[in-house]
Amino acid sequence: MFHTRVLVSLCVMGYVWHTRSQCDSQFNLNGDYLIGGLFDIHASSSVSHDRPEAIRCSSQEFSLSSYRRFQLMRFSVEQINNSSRLLPNVSLGYKIFDHCSISKNFPGIFDLISANGLIRPWSEDHLHLSAASNVVGVVGPFTSTDTLTVAPLFMMDLIPLVSYGAASSDFSEKAKYSSFLRTVHSNRDSVKVIVAILQHFRWEWVAFLNSNDAYGNDGLALFRKIIRDTDICLAFAMYLQPNSNYSEMFQHVEAQRIKTIVVFAPKLLAEALVESATRLGVTGKVWLAVDTWSLSEKLPKIKGIQKIGTVLGVSQPVLTIPGFTEFLLATQSKDPCPDAEELPFCNQICNCSTLSTRDIISMDPSYSFSVYSAVYAIAHALHNVLRCEERTCQGNISVSPHKVLVELKKSNFTLLNQRIQFDENGDPNFGSYSIVFWNKSGDIEEIGFYEFQSSVSFVIDETKIRWHGNWKVPTSQCSHKCPVGFAKKQDGIHKCCFTCEECPNGTYINITEDAYTCVECKETEWSSEASTACTLRKVEYVSFEDSAAVLIIAATLLLLGLSLTMCAVFALNYNTPVVRSAGGHMCFLILGCLSLSSLSIIFFFGKPSVFSCVLSFVPFSLLFSMCLACFVVRSFQIVCIFKMAAKFPQLHGWWMKYHGQWLVVAGTFVTQCVVTSISFWIATPKPSNETTWSPDKVILGCEISIKAATGPTVLLVCLSTLCFIFSYMGKDLPKNYNEAKAITFCLLLLILTWIVFVTICLLYRGKFVQSLNALAVLSSLYSFLLWYFLPKCYIIIFQPHKNTPQYFQGLIQNYTKTISQ
Repeated sequence: MFHTRVLVSLCVMGYVWHTRSQCDSQFNLNGDYLIGGLFDIHASSSVSHDRPEAIRCSSQEFSLSSYRRFQLMRFSVEQINNSSRLLPNVSLGYKIFDHCSISKNFPGIFDLISANGLIRPWSEDHLHLSAASNVVGVVGPFTSTDTLTVAPLFMMDLIPLVSYGAASSDFSEKAKYSSFLRTVHSNRDSVKVIVAILQHFRWEWVAFLNSNDAYGNDGLALFRKIIRDTDICLAFAMYLQPNSNYSEMFQHVEAQRIKTIVVFAPKLLAEALVESATRLGVTGKVWLAVDTWSLSEKLPKIKGIQKIGTVLGVSQPVLTIPGFTEFLLATQSKDPCPDAEELPFCNQICNCSTLSTRDIISMDPSYSFSVYSAVYAIAHALHNVLRCEERTCQGNISVSPHKVLVELKKSNFTLLNQRIQFDENGDPNFGSYSIVFWNKSGDIEEIGFYEFQSSVSFVIDETKIRWHGNWKVPTSQCSHKCPVGFAKKQDGIHKCCFTCEECPNGTYINITEDAYTCVECKETEWSSEASTACTLRKVEYVSFEDSAAVLIIAATLLLLGLSLTMCAVFALNYNTPVVRSAGGHMCFLILGCLSLSSLSIIFFFGKPSVFSCVLSFVPFSLLFSMCLACFVVRSFQIVCIFKMAAKFPQLHGWWMKYHGQWLVVAGTFVTQCVVTSISFWIATPKPSNETTWSPDKVILGCEISIKAATGPTVLLVCLSTLCFIFSYMGKDLPKNYNEAKAITFCLLLLILTWIVFVTICLLYRGKFVQSLNALAVLSSLYSFLLWYFLPKCYIIIFQPHKNTPQYFQGLIQNYTKTISQ
């Protein structure tokens, strides 16, 4: 603490003595109001000390580009003083310090925040001008690291600190940096432009080399954040330091096949990196330079620079500042302070008397407009505080830094065709970035721009770029682009490293939305392998106009005709033995059930609906069950008459007395009605869409669930089983009287028909399933009509001699004798 007090006192005393001298230093200019300036004219290396002391900047390495910016501030103040519109009759002065060290330049900072040579704690005296800082605002520092160190000292008393180079996004936090503004865009904007270039050329596999300071670390953090939702992957990141092992660094880059390198570092570190690349023989890379070194006057002309690849960069727009060249010529033509070496004070000495004007003019012009606009912004703010008019300013207004700050935030003026404004974070609300290319001639050529306040914000003229190698746009990818219709499958931790998998049938890939997922098509759509979109399926069903439908309906009509004809034949020959042996009056019930069952066949065709699905099942289920019940009864009666009447006479008598056959038929019908009603109440048949059989079609049909079909089907199976058992028991009855054999054969045809149908349905699910179902129903009906009733009609019509009581009586007698023997 003691050393600090002594140091500050010496600086302030030295300043007073220095300003009273007859020598006009380039670092000081008297005026009605003073603007502070912090410029790193010299850059200090890391020097260790064994005691607290301020560093002497003039002994460190000289930076010509910083000196150029230093001269630009002096020029800006002189131009304002010569203006009749801005601050009329008010003279601006400046107090500039060579801020060459992060931690050892505080004497100059203390001088800027002091009031009348003293630094006081906050008190009510601050309300008076006499207690305020000697300066109304400060221009600088240049780097983010320097600014992080000194900014809090200016924030305490709300002294405006307008930086022309500090780009770290941390300074946008107004809770910490309430009086900080800047005329250079933040790192967030720089990274956005870098990412825009990467996306434009589809460079996805990128290395990011940054300085290990506030500027570089902030850039890396922003880069990681911004590329998170893009296809860009950060393959390799490493800090750049003066003692970095560049050979090992480039070995890592080569091992990972990285072709694009972003260098986010100050000028000196970037120059050391690029020079090492040329020395180590690095070739075939794309280098993306940020605005700190993209306009380097040295690197584009070094030997071997063309071998390292193609250099693109973003830079602050280079604006010609009128009068600056003339100012430099006038300044360098005279020696402003012959005895400057004898009057050193707080890093306000240059050691630059040997510099030529040409050297200064030819230096990197980056940040020139930033310095120029920073000085003018403070001057305009002071102009507003003093309520200046065309020719005069009010002299009775007390000016303090915080009042200037208020007006600074409201800045709105035009400078070299640029509208100077600040947003709520103190960041510039104006300007753009130029996109540059280092050509083979060693010149830096502008090839595009990125505008922040324009509808057309990003343009690159690729025709101006001469790429290294084969003159085509280089690629920088971990994995090759997937063919059309293939999805990416991430391989490792990086999304840019992947394998390609073909999207199967029924899926598609939309790389604009998600390049990693094959999306399933809707039920009404389809796609082939490797598709990028789905197409509507063709809807198919068997219409009434279909040839299969026409043939089956024609066969159904034929069945109805045959049934009616047989009914007529049986009615005309009702009292004959053949009709009575076939079942008598029960034959008419069977033929009626067979005819009405055929109504189900009509509903298998046309566009399915709930109504048609129900009617395609219900009539056949109910009426065919009655038909089978009749045959069960009929086969039972045959066995009973010939085999059981003699052995069980009481049972036979009971059966005949109570008309057991009709009780069985009626009970079967009622049971089937109840079972079908319950089953359909649980699961009603409904239309279904078959989409798995044919990928490009939707096949309309009826869905009858297992729950709905189990009950009625079980009853039909039980009836068929009983009928088969009873009919099989009568297989040895007389030949011409053996209806049991006919029933057995019909049942075998019935079973075979449905086995074939079920087998086909397991193998085939196409359009004609409904037709096959209708054909199975029709075949079931025809099996009884043709193989049971048709032979009876044949005997009645063509063999009437066999349709007599005597003929049948003889058959029975012969059968009885055979049994008795």
